Amino acid sequence: MELWRRAPEAGSRRSQRQRAAAELRAQGRYGPELRDALPGFIGLGLAVAVPTGFLAWMYRQLGVLGLVLGVALLAGAVVPCARWRRAAARRRGGIYTPGELEGLDAHGLAVAAERMLRRDGWHVISMPHHGQPRLYARDRRGRQLDVAVRRAEQPVDDEADEATGTAPLREAGRPGVDSLIRLVISQGQFSRTDVLWASRQGGVHLLDGHQLQRWANGTALDDLGLPG
Repeated sequence: MELWRRAPEAGSRRSQRQRAAAELRAQGRYGPELRDALPGFIGLGLAVAVPTGFLAWMYRQLGVLGLVLGVALLAGAVVPCARWRRAAARRRGGIYTPGELEGLDAHGLAVAAERMLRRDGWHVISMPHHGQPRLYARDRRGRQLDVAVRRAEQPVDDEADEATGTAPLREAGRPGVDSLIRLVISQGQFSRTDVLWASRQGGVHLLDGHQLQRWANGTALDDLGLPG
């Protein structure tokens, strides 16, 4: 009888611990579990073991000279890797160099725009339209953005959109959303025809290559003339 009573009590305590852990995890206050931390520990172990084993092998083969050569080879490999990781972290934070922007296609430019919007505090959702990249974003002030990207040589007028299959901007806004700001991003310059077309549409903001570089360099989108 005593054992029968203890078993439900143990199960109840286990359930309580699981519920408490689930609540802490939902609040972001629960630390990582072993399966979450294990890949990091394995990576750290390899990062230490592989160079150490390589230096030991070089020392056995060539003595002190091998050790010096091994250190030089590792340094030559570590520096480019560190630079690549810093550049990747910078791009994830929404900062791009002009050269990096020039090498992007339409989808890559959309990814860059998404990261820059997040950097500026926008909540962004990627919603491609007919295979073309398109972003929707909202900021703390309630403003909403419909972001389209285009290649430097691609016009933005309606007729060109129908010819190339790109979704015309007049179809981008969701019904009933009058405050939607439609933003077109280009790596190149907009023609006078493009500017006149945008002015006729209403609510369309063009961001050319020069402004794009400023935005990618850390300037906030609001400081580039985004309607408020």
